[in-house]
Amino acid sequence: MDTSSSISAQPALTPEAVRQYLIDHPDLLRKDAALLAELGLTEGALATAEPGNVIDFGTVALARVNEAHRRESQARLDLEATAQANFAAQAQTHGAVIDLLEARSPTDLAARLDDLAQARLGLAAGVLALEGPEASPAGWRIMPEGGIDRVIGHQALTHMGFEPTALGLFGDRAPLIRSMALVRLALWDPAREGLLAFGSTEADGFSPDMGTDLVAFLARVIERTAGRWPSAK
Repeated sequence: MDTSSSISAQPALTPEAVRQYLIDHPDLLRKDAALLAELGLTEGALATAEPGNVIDFGTVALARVNEAHRRESQARLDLEATAQANFAAQAQTHGAVIDLLEARSPTDLAARLDDLAQARLGLAAGVLALEGPEASPAGWRIMPEGGIDRVIGHQALTHMGFEPTALGLFGDRAPLIRSMALVRLALWDPAREGLLAFGSTEADGFSPDMGTDLVAFLARVIERTAGRWPSAK
């Protein structure tokens, strides 16, 4: 028997032929649970569809599945990018901590903070300030009593975003500042109010929805480092 002639006699499998076959045999989909699952359909949803609409319904379902897959893939990419950025920020912060711990005086601490803000963190400035009428170490800004509450908020520990009343902390670089991170400091014993301020040239460099863990961590490092020089108060 010549099988080649029988094979060649079979009609070509085209999209239109498949479509027509499914229209003529809708039970093929209804009874194939595995295929329904692959198409993102359920037996109940398919059972309510008219036979003539089976293919159209499947197309819509496939489009939804593809869109869901695209969203999941993008979400995964966004999560990976965020994780990489966080890892890089943590690495830079750890390096900054080592720099700060090597400070030899309050003045050196303030200078190191400003240097690492620019060199390590890509910011415009890093500033330390003290509140009250007492003198401040060289390189530290002086703020009037109640000044920290005015720029950071009453009893608030941090402020992320743009705060016009804090621009004076950045001296001649103030015109460049578009956003800032402000963290309250408690220095020496008895405590004296202080402020750590980072300034960015980018409006979204610091924003209210950002986490404050890293800047708060640096603030605690500064408090403990400055504690070596109680006479500075």
